[in-house]
Amino acid sequence: MLARQFVLARLTKIESVDLNHFRFDYDLTWSCFFINADLTIYGRYGGRDASGPDARNSLEGLAYAMKRALDRHVAVPKFIDPLPRSKPFMVRDFKAYASHGTGCVHCHNIKEMERADRKALGTWSRDDVYAYPLPDNVGIILETDRGDIVRHIVPNSAAEKVGLQSGDRITKLANHHIASFADASFALDTWKSGKPMPVAWIRGETTHSAMLALARDWRQTNITWRPSLLDLLPAVPFAPVELTENERLQLGIEAGQAVFRQGNRVHPSLMASGLSAGDVVVSIGGKPIQGTSDDLLGNVRRRYLKGETVSVNVLRSGRPVELKLLLR
Repeated sequence: MLARQFVLARLTKIESVDLNHFRFDYDLTWSCFFINADLTIYGRYGGRDASGPDARNSLEGLAYAMKRALDRHVAVPKFIDPLPRSKPFMVRDFKAYASHGTGCVHCHNIKEMERADRKALGTWSRDDVYAYPLPDNVGIILETDRGDIVRHIVPNSAAEKVGLQSGDRITKLANHHIASFADASFALDTWKSGKPMPVAWIRGETTHSAMLALARDWRQTNITWRPSLLDLLPAVPFAPVELTENERLQLGIEAGQAVFRQGNRVHPSLMASGLSAGDVVVSIGGKPIQGTSDDLLGNVRRRYLKGETVSVNVLRSGRPVELKLLLR
């Protein structure tokens, strides 16, 4: 049995964990490390996206990552964790820990404390909300059951431009060894630079390497599922009413475009922006998107934070009007 080749340990409290060494996505439901007795980290398992907590996990994928970890354990020359060791840092070392109280510290509280400390120091950046980017963001869709095998390459992506193909096995990403979605997401999170990112892969018996040219917004990911960010995500208190096909034709709105008519009840924050009942909302924050009213409103929560101002383009009696909405 594969598990018998490991010493299994379960930690249910984060307070005793060295956060500088055991780094993972603190918004997750659970996370797994494969480590040696000297605390060398061979790999990670457990990750998710906005579609659900287990969308990127499977028992087969866990077993695959465990086997890769065992391979690294017996590797010659000795496997070296690319992350340098640093001074231990515990939950109690956050300045914001003092205001947490005596209750249990949840993992997502770590991100909240870190954000509070960095804001106090003036080092927090808005882009920090995009932690643990998906490998999809650079064009690499990995298999769930074999977490280093490319299932699909996104057209016109950074990965496609360097020649990666379906079936390739990713060996390294951003200088980190890969055996799972969690490994890939962690590796991407460590790459804070906008400079090209190294990637290595095997196709057949041939090893390849290249540098991924990153888009300016390459880290941006749907963050609406993250509990650590709930206090930053804006409300979108519209009252959407879907348009009929006839109404779309009369207004010249393309099929499939996400639009809606504002209902009779207008929230005070929307009223302050100038929105009126009956306005047809055609875009929020820029270009129109495809989908439904849910997609249009969800896009706001994915792209913007409280306190930011976005443009709202509406049709009022058939005429275009641009409004400015302060998100709250």
